[in-house]
Amino acid sequence: MSAPQQKPVVTEREARQVAEAAREQDWRKPSFAKELFLGRFRLDLIHPHPMPPDEDARRGEEFLARLRDFCESKVDGALVEREARIPDEVIAGLKELGALGMKIDTKYGGLGLTQVYYNKALALAGSACPAIGVLLSAHQSIGVPQPLKLFGTQEQKETFLPRCARTDISAFLLTEPDVGSDPARLATSAVPDGDEYILDGVKLWTTNGVVADLLVVMARVPKSEGHKGGITAFVVESDSPGITVENRNAFMGLRGIENGVTRFHQVRVPAANRIGPEGAGLKIALTTLNTGRLSLPASCVAAGKWCLKIAREWSAAREQWGKPIADHEAVGAKISFIAATTFALEAVLDLSSQMADEDRNDIRIEGALAKLFSSEMAWLMADELVQIRGGRGFETAASLAARGERAVPAEQVLRDLRINRIFEGSTEIMHLLIAREAVDAHLSVAGDLIDPEKSLSDKAKAGAQAGAFYAKWLPKLVAGQGQLPYSYNEFKREVDLSVHLRYVERTARKLARSTFYAMSRWQGRMETKQGFLGRIVDIGAELFAMSAVCVRAELLRTTEDHGREAYQLADAFCRQSRIRVEELFGRLWTNTDDLDRKVVKGVMSGTYAWLEEGIVDPSGEGPWIADATPGASEKENVHRPIR
Repeated sequence: MSAPQQKPVVTEREARQVAEAAREQDWRKPSFAKELFLGRFRLDLIHPHPMPPDEDARRGEEFLARLRDFCESKVDGALVEREARIPDEVIAGLKELGALGMKIDTKYGGLGLTQVYYNKALALAGSACPAIGVLLSAHQSIGVPQPLKLFGTQEQKETFLPRCARTDISAFLLTEPDVGSDPARLATSAVPDGDEYILDGVKLWTTNGVVADLLVVMARVPKSEGHKGGITAFVVESDSPGITVENRNAFMGLRGIENGVTRFHQVRVPAANRIGPEGAGLKIALTTLNTGRLSLPASCVAAGKWCLKIAREWSAAREQWGKPIADHEAVGAKISFIAATTFALEAVLDLSSQMADEDRNDIRIEGALAKLFSSEMAWLMADELVQIRGGRGFETAASLAARGERAVPAEQVLRDLRINRIFEGSTEIMHLLIAREAVDAHLSVAGDLIDPEKSLSDKAKAGAQAGAFYAKWLPKLVAGQGQLPYSYNEFKREVDLSVHLRYVERTARKLARSTFYAMSRWQGRMETKQGFLGRIVDIGAELFAMSAVCVRAELLRTTEDHGREAYQLADAFCRQSRIRVEELFGRLWTNTDDLDRKVVKGVMSGTYAWLEEGIVDPSGEGPWIADATPGASEKENVHRPIR
């Protein structure tokens, strides 16, 4: 029998401890982004740009050709948008094509594509129908295949991966109605019972969950004799007795995704289906996301390319005051931003993906920066496209077609992209996650100094370690190659990118100095300065993107593939990025953070409630958070496996 479930009561400190325990503690490989935040510009880690082996590229290109043919002949994105569902025959066709097994090794029946070509495939499929891109990435990036690849036993791989490669759709279940980015409060339980565990609980926003055959479920194992306990990962058959998909959720965008609410009641799962040891669930989830997050930048790159195509074609056709609107500076600036930023997103994605394939660098920060930067910038590009299109940008594709114009789904792309700023770690959570990794070196040597629970002897020892570290580190932040006029001259062509790399080097040192000053100023309160930390991370993201575009431009030059044009786009992006960086630096110390906190206190205390008068609230009745009390389901099971 399963024990009665009680919602965990977790303090702020306990929640931080759970998150800290789930982190990868060691840095066994170099990290370009980690060095960047420390003020060290290690261009040698990304230049020359890494390239896939010829055989990997050949297999990848062959699959992309087949996938393109399928998308052009079998996929009707407008139909999916209209009916809010991917047709079963399309999913069956994707299975036949092998698209479910893109990242699965060939020995298990998969295609064995590299991360680079997997992302290219997601971008291609997502451009035809964003919901298909989500289905494929949720299945392979965070569903059963990736955690089993990293942490599964040989028996688990042989049992489940062949199914995932060809026939079975998988989903990842972590979020609960009252648990999002704070997994310490996870309430779903997995109680040991002999050679099995009994699962009870409710999971929310289970992408692919409505049609999934296999689930990765995160549940809390109670600590008991012979059981370490803690949040643990399991592979669960979705047709197991006691599993009910209670609702298929609907959203403002991505209307075709199969996202639901799943209830577990007395669900028996074999202990052999546990992934890794008890208590390792969150670490497995976070490690899986290191590369899994790269699927979102892939969809952002696809959106950027489409926005650029539509902006170019429309701005040539539409005239205003005697000339095409592209010739008006106000519109031209938007087109330039879309073009330069699309080039940057692709540069960041391909560089991060190739580094993931080579596995010689630790890319946990790079992957997170790629997700953060791409999701924010893609949303801005889509918004600018809607503005360029004017009233037609706000009009649906179906309405445009009905009155005889080209069915351009600009407003749909804006809606579809909005979730990327929330999926797999919201922008705010990504800021905190990246900031924690960025200051890891400081906390490793000086963390005990600002920990109120450490003893005086621990603080004394930490003080000695910190003194030794900073005595060597701080002087290196004073001067560097960025101050030498001929540094990085191999990037100086008809268009000079060396000036931007020198800027990145100088600015990385400035960023590190700013971080050190903030730690000295706020010490233990640093973690509460979320506005400051967010700006630090955003500066780092811009510097990473500038580095990536310069390296990509040089790669394209040396391969004689649009090299001159690539240099022009890289130059445009870097100049736009530098303006954003300088603004962010200004806002590090001149901002309204303190005033904002005062206003928030007033809002929450009701001081400004009078400001809400004069409206009618159209919201319906009901609780803010749905009841997730364990027990048998009282709803119809809407699970519909696709066979």
